[in-house]
Amino acid sequence: MSLLLLPRQMEDVHTLLRSLDWHTLGHEVAQETQARLVIVGPVNSGKSTLFNRLHGQKISAVSAVPGTTKGVVEHPIGPFMLVDTPGFGEVWGIDRAAIAREAAQDADLILLLLDAVAGVRQSDHDLYLTLRSVQRPIIVALNKADLVKKDLPWILENAEKLLGVRPIPISAQTGMGIVEGLLPAILSAQPAVAVAMARALPDVRGHIVNRIIRQTAWINALVSLQPVPGLDIPILLTSQTRMVLRIAAAYGEPLNVSHARELLTTIAGSLLSRYLGSQLAKLVPGPGWLVSAAISAISTWGIGQAARRYFEAGRAIKGPELRGLYRRMRALAPKRLFHFRPRERQEKSKNSV
Repeated sequence: MSLLLLPRQMEDVHTLLRSLDWHTLGHEVAQETQARLVIVGPVNSGKSTLFNRLHGQKISAVSAVPGTTKGVVEHPIGPFMLVDTPGFGEVWGIDRAAIAREAAQDADLILLLLDAVAGVRQSDHDLYLTLRSVQRPIIVALNKADLVKKDLPWILENAEKLLGVRPIPISAQTGMGIVEGLLPAILSAQPAVAVAMARALPDVRGHIVNRIIRQTAWINALVSLQPVPGLDIPILLTSQTRMVLRIAAAYGEPLNVSHARELLTTIAGSLLSRYLGSQLAKLVPGPGWLVSAAISAISTWGIGQAARRYFEAGRAIKGPELRGLYRRMRALAPKRLFHFRPRERQEKSKNSV
């Protein structure tokens, strides 16, 4: 393909931005904000406690008496619904299994919460098989892990043998394992809930937004590995635009596409040089394709981090300051993307870059 097909000036990037289907992209992101997580589990496994911890305030009744929750309790966190269901097993003559199954059928993701103190039993295996029949993504968590520290390895091993999956150990009471274990598992099992969770849960918003940015950067790197100059530019721009819209939604911005368009148009000049650089690199087969992929990943990461700060600041960053921010973030990208250290997992959970 001739290099004449590549963007040659800033207006070409603006034209590409105008040609995007902004309505469709905005609609796709809006759907993500409606994701529904259902918490299901045996009687007294701690569902209400987890529900309340994720929400940040007491919504669902918590009691040491098995079977406190008699019906489905649900509360919106923004547009994101957490559903606390009654435990499986009949208490006071209530068919709790039927109630919980009905709630699970409307879920985008099911969280099966088991009790580490009670141990994983055959009835838990039966419950897991029942939920699998609903054909929704399922995450299995083992609550009260802080109360069985010495026996936890054995309990997890036994659970994996019985269920065929290894539960994620957490403590809904103390918060142990939720940010570093449960949230990443949820986002991997059902990426569509990322925007809804970030929008609804400010304490973990930075962690989730960083994950959105990193995933988009690596996806765009794979896209740019293709050898034909110019072919990947519309795909990259669409991907970056969707990422900016998702970040905007995560920070509670109304899904007004003009905000994303404003941000991308402001840094269009810098984007142009990145696009040209990545496409020229494709003229060198092999190593050039890798360079092109790296440039795309770095540019995407820089855009994402600039967008994050832009929306954190209430869109108060404008013009040259925004372009300078993008350049600074892009300069940090190689270290963040290609020299990833385990400690950075903890740093990201504290809303670091």
